[in-house]
Amino acid sequence: MKTDIHPNYKELSVTCSCGSQFVTKSTMSKDAFSIEVCSSCHPFYTGKQKIVDTAGRVDKFNQKFGGFFKR
Repeated sequence: MKTDIHPNYKELSVTCSCGSQFVTKSTMSKDAFSIEVCSSCHPFYTGKQKIVDTAGRVDKFNQKFGGFFKR
């Protein structure tokens, strides 16, 4: 087998804009990495998700293009 063909796999410190930090492993050459959204502040994971009512949009679409696909 060839030697020295695999990239270095080391620990990487990740910092979110909300202040949350965690350590993971990566092949990046940096020791630290900044992200904007993580599982601590993303609305899907925190349960503070805003539910968008698309019923009005669907009705508007059907009124506009409803007869277009009928044969």
